Amino acid sequence: MSESGYRKFERPMALFPLFRGVETLKGIGPRLSGIISKRIGPYAIDLLRHVPVGLIHRHERQNLTQIADGEVVTLLLTPTFHDKPPPRTRRPYRILCDHATGQVELIFFHVKGDYLSKQLPVGEARLISGRAEWYKQQLQMAHPDHIVPPDKAETIPKHEPVYPLTAGLTAKPLRSALAEALKQLPSLPEWIDPSIKTRFGWPDWHIAMTKLHHPVSDADVMPGSPVRMRLAYDELLANQLALALVRQHSMAGNGRAFKASGELRQKLLASLPFSLTGAQQRVIQDITADQQAETRMLRLLQGDVGAGKTMVAIMAILQVVETGVQAAIIAPTEVLARQHFETISKILRPLDIAPCLLVGRMKAPEKRAALEAIGNGAAKVIIGTHALISEHTVFDDLGLVVIDEQHRFGVRQRLILGQKGDAVDVLLMTATPIPRTLAMTAYGDLNTSVLDEKPANRQPITTTAMPMERLDDIVMRLRQTVSKNQRAYWICPLIEESDVLDVAAAEQRFTELSASLPELNPVLVHGRMKTEEREEAMEQFRQGQSCLLIATTVIEVGVDIPEATIMIIESAERFGLAQLHQLRGRVGRGADKSSCVLLYHAPLGEVARSRLSIMRETDDGFRIAAEDLRLRGPGEVLGKRQSGDPEFLLADLAYHEDLLTLAHDAAQDIIAKDANLGTDPHEAQRILMALFERDRAVSYLAGG
Repeated sequence: MSESGYRKFERPMALFPLFRGVETLKGIGPRLSGIISKRIGPYAIDLLRHVPVGLIHRHERQNLTQIADGEVVTLLLTPTFHDKPPPRTRRPYRILCDHATGQVELIFFHVKGDYLSKQLPVGEARLISGRAEWYKQQLQMAHPDHIVPPDKAETIPKHEPVYPLTAGLTAKPLRSALAEALKQLPSLPEWIDPSIKTRFGWPDWHIAMTKLHHPVSDADVMPGSPVRMRLAYDELLANQLALALVRQHSMAGNGRAFKASGELRQKLLASLPFSLTGAQQRVIQDITADQQAETRMLRLLQGDVGAGKTMVAIMAILQVVETGVQAAIIAPTEVLARQHFETISKILRPLDIAPCLLVGRMKAPEKRAALEAIGNGAAKVIIGTHALISEHTVFDDLGLVVIDEQHRFGVRQRLILGQKGDAVDVLLMTATPIPRTLAMTAYGDLNTSVLDEKPANRQPITTTAMPMERLDDIVMRLRQTVSKNQRAYWICPLIEESDVLDVAAAEQRFTELSASLPELNPVLVHGRMKTEEREEAMEQFRQGQSCLLIATTVIEVGVDIPEATIMIIESAERFGLAQLHQLRGRVGRGADKSSCVLLYHAPLGEVARSRLSIMRETDDGFRIAAEDLRLRGPGEVLGKRQSGDPEFLLADLAYHEDLLTLAHDAAQDIIAKDANLGTDPHEAQRILMALFERDRAVSYLAGG
């Protein structure tokens, strides 16, 4: 992206305090600032957006018998005896205290020096606040939160917010840091339309941010409180404005109009043994209109498993290729890229179009030949993996990029691909339906099309869940039901992020099933195999030489074998809903009835039980996606670490959907008022998340 696309800007003076490094705040040393920077964020504004998740009410109790076990209370106590443990013993330090209505025992672990004798001298009253617990009719309090003389009672908060903590970060220093961050709050002019504030009864930003960290009731920390609603709206407005800026920058300048005669498309349709669905025809019309326009195409194609996205992509490719320009499909894995290459090569054969494959693990002569064909324009349809993003890959004249399973590619990778040619059209595809709220917040810069109809020949899939104790029954069922013309998948458990252990599990299961079911000639596929070995195993399965494929999730998407009718997913409780849905979608692609067995380890937790229940109830990908959002949250569903999609701290997408629509409309109004608005989208996101006044935000983004 050229420097001319962005204009330099100095952050408004009023915002400087919000962007003070946490290490500059009073009382925060190097160790604490390092933890806060890593776990919460490096600036004061990051601390201010660290949202309370609960509230402690520190009621003063006059009678010990009124105290419930585990209740947080404040008591006026007088120490009477210090039971200090001898050196090098593991016994806790105990202090017996008198109360007007009984006795309380204070307990401390790992005490050093004479700190407690000075803090709690015998015979001197202290106000002590903490969590009280009953043990053998004795009231105890371990490591009180507050110990102060009676004349400093006001220093103990009656209502204290509870924050998410992390290793090395405890409540007291975090609250001190937040108190210092709150001192940095500037007074800013209001940027929300007065009618919206009045309609919802929202406070000003400064008041809202202050009250966020000083709640007085349990309702104050809930997503529906006026304070949270107001700040959530600010955060969603920031997101929507940043996405609008991304779109505006991506669409800047003229696009290329690909106005083909349609001859290649008609020839292809005549060669197909099936008809396109109504949804496919509708989406193809949307894409064609984008391709024929003078502006760039930026479109997201959502389609459930087996809805026919690949055929839609081929039609878009032919629209470009017929004008003499190149088109590329990029897939997240080599297995999927090779699957696309084989499928599309077969479909395009009647048109005498031979796709070119480019993946990372190719022999040097093959790779050189592919790069040469791409560079001189001999290859018009290119299919590959991340190798297409490499600086060594130079296209002759790239007009269209199709990004399959787009959630596995980051925003930066999408931008790089879009810059591999002159005003390249971009079509993103996903087989994981995205709930409306996530689509708006993560892909609001894209137009969206939905394939909501499956081909008529797709068979329903019967889904059952069984405990792992029934493993022998499953093996027996495979022996009885899998014939020469049928295939079965056996997916091994997702153990953890390290795929080494996943592979070990797959290899162990392969050994066991090879011994139990030799007549099925099982084959093994996982991501750490050599490409040749993996392809050979896949080909044996595809041709029917093997009837059982044992694999890790490397076959999650793209593998299309109509004879496969059984899907067994081991340790299904460890998988997310979207992944279970994707895996199940590998069967039911032929004329025969298909089934999916979800093997689980009992007992199941609540979330795992909900996942398996939904999988049994429906094969509607959009319902499954909505449930996935409810169970896991937006970060997990979108895979924010990989995709760079936003993580909301103040907004709750499951609760604030109406605010999202409101923020979207407001962002469009801002953009419409200044057609020249444009800047680096990442910097826009960061500054706008600081929630400063709209006029200055617009001025900043415009570069003025």
